[in-house]
Amino acid sequence: MSVPDADAYREFRRDLHRHPEPAWCEFYTTARIVEALRERDLDAIHVGRDALAADERLNVPDAGTLEEWHDRAAAAGADPDLLADLAGGYTGCVAVAERGDGPVVGLRVDIDALPILESDGDDHVPVAEGFRSENEGYMHACGHDVHATIGLGVIDAVLGSDFSGTLKVFFQPSEEQVSGGKPMADSGHLDDVDYLYAVHIGLDHPSGEVVCGVDGFLAVRHFLAEFSGESSHAGARPEQGRNTVQAMAAAIQNLYAIPRHADGPTRVNAGLVGGGTATNIVPEESYIEGEVRGATTDLAAYMDRKARRVLRSAAEMHDCEVEVDLLGEAPSATSDEALAAVVGDVAGDVDGVTSIVDRDDLGGSEDATFLMQAVQDAGGLACYVGVGTDHPGGHHTSTFDVVEDDIALGVDVLARAIRRVAEERP
Repeated sequence: MSVPDADAYREFRRDLHRHPEPAWCEFYTTARIVEALRERDLDAIHVGRDALAADERLNVPDAGTLEEWHDRAAAAGADPDLLADLAGGYTGCVAVAERGDGPVVGLRVDIDALPILESDGDDHVPVAEGFRSENEGYMHACGHDVHATIGLGVIDAVLGSDFSGTLKVFFQPSEEQVSGGKPMADSGHLDDVDYLYAVHIGLDHPSGEVVCGVDGFLAVRHFLAEFSGESSHAGARPEQGRNTVQAMAAAIQNLYAIPRHADGPTRVNAGLVGGGTATNIVPEESYIEGEVRGATTDLAAYMDRKARRVLRSAAEMHDCEVEVDLLGEAPSATSDEALAAVVGDVAGDVDGVTSIVDRDDLGGSEDATFLMQAVQDAGGLACYVGVGTDHPGGHHTSTFDVVEDDIALGVDVLARAIRRVAEERP
């Protein structure tokens, strides 16, 4: 099965790479995807609010930030009518193609970028070939520009074959904040999906290597704890203050002291902390932005309960108050063996595939697990696939890039797998 217009896919990927956007601000990205989808013979394209359970969104930026990114997208040439549909941060879309009798097969790809300053070194390919990020301080440092492109390619390859069934491709926003998976999983568009694949480029696997089924997803919960107290003069009246930095510091120390669990690995991290206004003022506001993880959803819930108790106790210890908000979450998941086996069967016939790995552990978190879980809970099968690439820098680094020929390889593997699944219904 050949992949048409490899050069066009490369240019599409580079366009997205030049315009990286963070979670819920993927205005240009979504608009460009939808513009490309409208060129395909599809039965439906669900955009913005129509693609999501809007009330399930978490950690949406403030109105000013959303407007700034909306204006950037308009200045970059995004379709104004599409941008109107996305206003307010209702980004992402779902493409649907109905091709006769057969199962409903889905593919999930993510589309957001990261707040990372991209390398400007001459040996960085996006610099050398003129597609470095134009949104300074933001970067596609995890390959989501490639994932979106693979989504388009799979649509073309599947619809160009004798596929019989329904294909749904989910272009999901806000993966990096683990806050876009649940709104898309709860949108209703997963309700009739019998089989679902998700895909990621790289994952420290080399070009030519395909991982048939990825497991080891750590369930995760991101939180924001905001401590409030009372300011006073730190020299003249220290006893009159209620010091939130003391509460915050006690909380950080005790978060890392949460007992580990016999049932499996757990994690905690106070990744972003701050507070106070001056050296001579008892600080009345402080915060911790952090996360807890667990090898299972239950273990992540255990860590969450313990973390919230620590936060409340630290606030009470120093006569402060604390408000804890959930910023994002994702459950654990396991790739179904039957779908992974299909990937293994078809990958051997794909040009460029040199190595096939049956299973591997992610060792991190991913909110594709919400979509996988939705399909599996309804009696269907789901699988997360890895497509290797020789990335010069690790994921989430300023020098991350991909071998663009691996886009075609990923498209071919997934399109073959989707067609085989529709034929054989494992």
